[in-house]
Amino acid sequence: MKYVLVTGGVVSGLGKGVTASSIGVVLKACGLRVTSIKIDPYLNTDAGTMSPFEHGEVFVLDDGGEVDLDLGNYERFLDLKLTRDNNITTGKIYRSVIDKERKGDYLGKTVQVVPHITDAIQECIERVAMIPVDGKEGPANVCVIELGGTIGDIESMPFIEALGQFSHRVGPGNFCLVHVSLVPVLNVVGEQKTKPTQHSVRGLRGLGLTPNILACRSVKPLDENVKEKLSQFCHVQAANIITLYDVTNIWHIPLLLRDQKAHEALLRGLNLHGVAVEPMLEEWTARAEICDTLQNPVRIAMVGKYTGLSDSYLSVLKALLHASIACCQKLVVDWVPATDLEDTTAKEEPNIYEAAWNLLKGADGILVPGGFGDRGVQGKILAAKYARENSIPYLGICLGMQIAVIEFARSVLKLEDANSTEFDPDTSNPCVIFMPEGSKTHMGGTMRLGSRRTYFQVADCKSAKLYGNVSYVDERHRHRYEVNPDLISDFEDAGLAFVGKDESGKRMEVIELPTHPYYVGVQFHPEFKSRPGKPSALFLGLIAASCGQLDMWLQTPSYLNKPTPRDVLGNGTSASKICQNGSGNILANGNGLHV
Repeated sequence: MKYVLVTGGVVSGLGKGVTASSIGVVLKACGLRVTSIKIDPYLNTDAGTMSPFEHGEVFVLDDGGEVDLDLGNYERFLDLKLTRDNNITTGKIYRSVIDKERKGDYLGKTVQVVPHITDAIQECIERVAMIPVDGKEGPANVCVIELGGTIGDIESMPFIEALGQFSHRVGPGNFCLVHVSLVPVLNVVGEQKTKPTQHSVRGLRGLGLTPNILACRSVKPLDENVKEKLSQFCHVQAANIITLYDVTNIWHIPLLLRDQKAHEALLRGLNLHGVAVEPMLEEWTARAEICDTLQNPVRIAMVGKYTGLSDSYLSVLKALLHASIACCQKLVVDWVPATDLEDTTAKEEPNIYEAAWNLLKGADGILVPGGFGDRGVQGKILAAKYARENSIPYLGICLGMQIAVIEFARSVLKLEDANSTEFDPDTSNPCVIFMPEGSKTHMGGTMRLGSRRTYFQVADCKSAKLYGNVSYVDERHRHRYEVNPDLISDFEDAGLAFVGKDESGKRMEVIELPTHPYYVGVQFHPEFKSRPGKPSALFLGLIAASCGQLDMWLQTPSYLNKPTPRDVLGNGTSASKICQNGSGNILANGNGLHV
C-alpha cells in the first residue's frame, strides 16, 4: 500500500479536502485504485452531534456513519462508497485506547500518548486503508490521507507524531507528503509573499515531517522567482511546487495538478512509474469547460435554517449543480432564511421580509432541505404552501417532506393545529411523530441512519420514472421523526400520494402531488449519492421542472443513455456550443447533455 498525506498550513479553509480529492482523481486517471481517509483532530467520535454552523454539513454514508463533509468530496470526486472507519477522529482513537486499557490489554503499563495513542493511530490507518471502497475486491493501490486542521494546532500533535513514525515505518517510496499552504498577495506591495509558507514548512519539519510536494494556494499562478525562493527555503524541488490558483469551478483543480505534472511528482515519490499510465481526464476536462459556458439561468430558492454558511448544505448544492449541468442550465441559488418569511419578521423588519418573499416569488423552483429544531419551521411551511398553490416546482428533503405534509394537513385537511411532535409534543393532530427505535436522551448515532430501501407503490409516478422505472431505490437516511401512518388514508383521500414506502409499508418515504407539475418530498437524503457523472434523479426532476424539460426526462429517464462530455467533445464540438442551440438548453438531437 502506498500513502499520500495531505496537510495544511498558515490558515484553515485552504481547500485541503478538494486538493486531496483532486489528487485521488489524477491518480485514478493514471490507472490506479484509490481510497481515502480523513483525520479530524476534534474529540467528537463523529460529526453527528455538531451544528452545521460549527463544521458544515454532516455527511452520511451507506453504513450510517455521520462523518466530515470532506468525505462527501471524496465520494463525489472518486465515485467511492466509503465507510464510517474512513473518518478517524481523536475521540475514536482515545475511546479505543481507553477500552483496551479497561480490558487490561496493556498488561498494567502506564498508558501514554506515545506509544499507545500514536500506535493506535497507525494501526487504524493501516487497517482502514485495506478496506475496498470502489466495488472491487482487494485493497486499493494508494490511500490519500487528509489531516484536518493546521500545522501547529495543539490538538493535531498526536497525529503529526504518529504520521512521522508512520512515514519511517512504511519506508521511502511508500509515503508522499503534500503540504497545502497559502501564498498571499499584499495589496500595498502587490507581491506574492512566501514567508507564511516558509514558516509553515519549518514548523512541519520541526515536527518530523518533510513535504515532498508543495501545493500553494494563491489568487494567480506563482511567479518563477517565487517558486525558486520557496524551493530554496523549503527544501522542495521547484518541479514539485504546484500552484492551486483561483479557478471558476473546483473541477479545474485536478486539471491544474495534471497540467503542472503533479502526477509525475506523486508517482516518483511513490515508485509507481512502472504501473501507472498518463492520466486520462478528457471527460473531466469537458465537464469543467461546460460548467463555465452555461448561460441560461435556473433560479432555485433554498429555504433553510443555516443559510448563513453554504457548507451547511454542501451536498445539496453539489446535487443541484450536477442536475443543472445535466439540463444545460446555469444554476443560481437564492438563499432564503426561513425566518425571514414569517409574520414576526414582517412586523419587526419589513424590508427583510419583503426581500425574502421577492426571492421566493422570483424563483423557478423551491427547495426545503433537511434540518432540526423549530426555528424557521413556519417560514418553511409558508414556502411549501406558496409552491403548492402556485404550481412552482418543489422538492422537500427529510424535514422538507415533513413540512409539506404539515402544510397540506393545515391547508387542505383543515387541521389548523397539525404539527410534528418535534415542534409541539401536545398537538392534537400529530402529522409527524417520533420514531419508536430512536432515542430522546442520546443524540449521537441514534437516528435512522444510512442506506435503506424504498419501494415505489405507483409505477407511473414522477419519482419512479426519474429513477429509471425501477421498483425500488436505496437511499441514505438521517432522521428521528416520520409521517404518522394513522393519517395516511386521510391524506390520500385528499389527493396527497405516498408513492414510496419502506418494506413494512408503514414508513412513508416519498410523497407527490399528482396534479402539480413537480411537488415531491422524500424522507431520505438523495443529495448524498449524487455524483458529477450521475446526478440524483429527484434533483434532476426539480431542475428539469424548473426549466421546462421535465417531460423529456420523464420519457427518457435513464441518463445512462445520454451522451457523455467525451462523446460530444470527441466529434469536434466545442464546449461553448454544446448547450446552445435554437432552444438554448437542449442538444440538437433531443438528448440532454449528461455530465
